[in-house]
Amino acid sequence: MLPNISTVCAVEQASIACLLLHPCAVSPTSLLMVQNKKSDPNYKVIAENRRARFDYAIDDDIECGVILEGSEVKSMRIGGTNIAESYAAVENNELWLVNSYIAPYEGAKTFKHEVRRRRKLLVSKKELSNLWNATQRKGMTLVPIVMYFNHKGFAKIKLGVAKGKQNHDKRATEAKRDWSRQKARLMKDHG
Repeated sequence: MLPNISTVCAVEQASIACLLLHPCAVSPTSLLMVQNKKSDPNYKVIAENRRARFDYAIDDDIECGVILEGSEVKSMRIGGTNIAESYAAVENNELWLVNSYIAPYEGAKTFKHEVRRRRKLLVSKKELSNLWNATQRKGMTLVPIVMYFNHKGFAKIKLGVAKGKQNHDKRATEAKRDWSRQKARLMKDHG
C-alpha cells in the first residue's frame, strides 16, 4: 500500500522543522542541501569534508570557482571525488587546491587527467589578498568544506578559513553536540 501524499509531505515538513529547531544536530552544509533541494534542481553536492568542522574551528567561508578539464567534470558528475585530505594554498598571487582526488574517467581515451594534480581556484583579487593575510599573518588554514555544482552547472568549492582545534576543544564540541541530541530526545519524549 502506498503512503498518502499528505502524510509524506507532513513527514518531510516535520524533518525540515526539526533541522531548523536543532541546528547543532546537523552540519550547515546538510541544511544548505535541504534548502537548495527545493529551490535549485541543478544543485548537486559532489564531495563533502565532514572532518573539517570537527578538526577545525571555521571562522569564515568563501565560495571559489575551480578550473577543471573536461574529463574531470565528467568524472565528478559520476562520483568518486574526495576533498577530505586536501587543502588550499596561496602561492605566487594565485589560489591552488592541493591534493584533491578526482577519479579517472574511463570514457576519456587520449586526454586523461592526473588524479591528484593541483587545481587553480578562482577568486577576486580582494578576496585573494584577504586569504593571504589570513594564512600568512594570522596563521589560519584554508580547508575545503564542500564541492558542488551550482544552479548554473558550474563546479564550485566552499573553502573555510579555519584554525586547528586542540583535543580539549574537540571534546567540548562533542559534549555540546551530545547534550543537544539528548535535549532533543527528551523534548520529543516528554514535551
